[in-house]
Amino acid sequence: MPVQQVKPATTVAQQIDILRSRGMDVDENLAVQWLTNVGYYRLSAYWYPARTLETNGQRGDALTLGISFVDVANLYEADRKLRTLIHDGIERIEVALRTRLSAQICSHDALRYQQPGAFRPGFPHSQWLATVDKRIARSMRRSESIQHYARDYDGYFPFWVVAEVLDFSDASRMFEGIPISDQNAIAETFNVHIDIGALSRKQRRKALSESPLVRWFEQLTVLRNMCAHHSRVWNKSFAPASTVALRTMPELESLPSGQSEKIYGALTMMAFLLRTISPGTSWPEKATTLMQDSFFPNPLVTKAALGAPDDWDGSL
Repeated sequence: MPVQQVKPATTVAQQIDILRSRGMDVDENLAVQWLTNVGYYRLSAYWYPARTLETNGQRGDALTLGISFVDVANLYEADRKLRTLIHDGIERIEVALRTRLSAQICSHDALRYQQPGAFRPGFPHSQWLATVDKRIARSMRRSESIQHYARDYDGYFPFWVVAEVLDFSDASRMFEGIPISDQNAIAETFNVHIDIGALSRKQRRKALSESPLVRWFEQLTVLRNMCAHHSRVWNKSFAPASTVALRTMPELESLPSGQSEKIYGALTMMAFLLRTISPGTSWPEKATTLMQDSFFPNPLVTKAALGAPDDWDGSL
């Protein structure tokens, strides 16, 4: 049995009464629609910032004055649109990473990925390769290329075929595992050119041992999975990614100092990568418009919750 008794479930009508008792202006017809189809618990994360702070620093149940259910519904809808936009952008980044990995690996040997010596010491190559084998097996029924190489080449799959069946997390881990020379060669194709001279000795050692894109691809993998599973991305923390080396580039000097773990940094980095991958892309402008029109006007939104500086105007 749990230490504390689980609260009993409430009806939609009771949930509306609770919200009104805590100070929320509730349009009943709108609330019934959202509470029935989205749910009280899922929506509660969106009004959480409006919960007043108590003397002990904890959030109380009472809500700040002026918050309405319309604000909550609008923020939820803005977050849903942002997830859709992010998923669209990360798809292009994922494909671009897989393509660049394929070009770099195959420039050495199309089967180089099968060799532990082609990766950094300590990289869990056998574990990663077992995951690759699962991806290949998963694709056997629907991929003619996989079937072709399984049948005619005794199951020796060149990496240009393997790359097509990898998940973003597989490609991200592979990028982390390859030598720094290969990482840098790929990073340069993403227009990442760090000013090593602008870094301290300790920062230089880190930048020369591992590409800063390693942690960013890890963060974008987490973000991609959250979007795919319809999780909230507004006011959420992700796997932190260092910004120190990347901030030496004029295009990325607006990244948060030190490290970034909120959506502002992810959007900034995505906009940079997508401008390289898809010159002339409208993605940054779409994200900017969404921020300016749907997030900033909402009283539940603060720039701090987005991980953005106070003077950010939403432009990417």
